[in-house]
Amino acid sequence: MWQGTVWWLRFQPAVAHHPMTEYAAELTNVSLTRGDVLALDKVSLRLPIGRTTAVLGRSGSGKSTLIQLIIGLLLPDSGSVSTLGESLGPGNLISIRKRIGYAIQDIALLPHMRVRENIVLPAVLSGWAGEDKAARLAELTDLMHLPGSVLDRYPHELSGGQQQRAGLCRAMMLRPEMLLLDEPFSGLDTMTRRSIHAQFIELRERVPISIVLVTHDPDEAIRLADDIAVMRRGQLQQSGPVGDVLANPANDYVRDLCTGLAEDTA
Repeated sequence: MWQGTVWWLRFQPAVAHHPMTEYAAELTNVSLTRGDVLALDKVSLRLPIGRTTAVLGRSGSGKSTLIQLIIGLLLPDSGSVSTLGESLGPGNLISIRKRIGYAIQDIALLPHMRVRENIVLPAVLSGWAGEDKAARLAELTDLMHLPGSVLDRYPHELSGGQQQRAGLCRAMMLRPEMLLLDEPFSGLDTMTRRSIHAQFIELRERVPISIVLVTHDPDEAIRLADDIAVMRRGQLQQSGPVGDVLANPANDYVRDLCTGLAEDTA
């Protein structure tokens, strides 16, 4: 959690003058070992720009490792990663991170700050004028249906759903080109998840942005995404538009996972 929080605090506003690309991210023959575990094994994956891709898999499948590579929190042992048209390397990690919003399951709102302060913090660190912060805050709270009455509360005074909405507002504050979401809706009750899902769909329709959604829930992936990438034990099993993957699963594991039948926990 802390690592994600520190990384997020380094956001700055982006200037969109980058190489033309049809992919929001591209991994080519990527492998990565974490400790004694081969977390990713020769993964090649292209994530289309302007679409929502769900990275679907059980715990330990490598899906969170994959987006940490996209974001530059990890670098591969072999292979290459390109994000928003730029090959990732030590020299450009910060500039690429400026263009990405990131939210995780434990949304990491700072407990000593009010909700309003949490949401606008990236803009404060980036030197935005007060009227610009206020305008963007109003825009985002309207988009995410976050009541104005909660903005002066502290995070622990919010419901789980309200915390998630606030975290998404914060991730969107600087108008990123890509949004990376790592199990953002896990831990919410069924009714709250349905409500957040509806608002996520609205966000997709109203905001032109590339989104990568990590989830273990096939129903969530099918409902919210345009494309699916199925992971198992560090290997990519299949990727493509949701309808194509459902109609023509590459193997029994993909078929069973997408129908909620897979028992393999890796």
